[in-house]
Amino acid sequence: MVNWSLVGAMFLPNVGGWMSTLTMIGQVKKQEGNAWYQVIKKPSWTPPNWVFGPAWTVLYTSMGAASYMVYRDCGGFTESAVLPLSLYGGQLVMNWMWTPLFFGYHRIGLALVHMLVLDGAAVACARSFGAVNTTAGCLMLPYLAWLAYATTLNYSIWKLNKDDKKN
Repeated sequence: MVNWSLVGAMFLPNVGGWMSTLTMIGQVKKQEGNAWYQVIKKPSWTPPNWVFGPAWTVLYTSMGAASYMVYRDCGGFTESAVLPLSLYGGQLVMNWMWTPLFFGYHRIGLALVHMLVLDGAAVACARSFGAVNTTAGCLMLPYLAWLAYATTLNYSIWKLNKDDKKN
């Protein structure tokens, strides 16, 4: 039998990620120079564009599975689930907001500040998940590693382009 709660928990973060990307694409199309990301300065260790979709699909899916484990182990939306699931929801919304901020509005510096706050929220979420279910906490570790990489990449791009008035 299919566990629809688990499927939904794994699907939800991906839907938000897709919506965030669609919002960003709409914003880029409204602006001049929709090849902005292709022409800004980036460090040599920037991954190719095709890496981001599969990476985020795996990360969002594992985060969703972790959230389901917490939900299940806390007995649903109970008092014990409020903190970990609120931290999860908060950091997830912050995650979705970063894409339009960076790619759509080209606010590299502001996106970096946003990312640093997101990093703290994601660590708090992972710790709270681990306190409920060790496996759920461990499922958040690849996400934390990717966020550390993404934060470093955001910082490097900001540093390389900070003389541009908009950044």
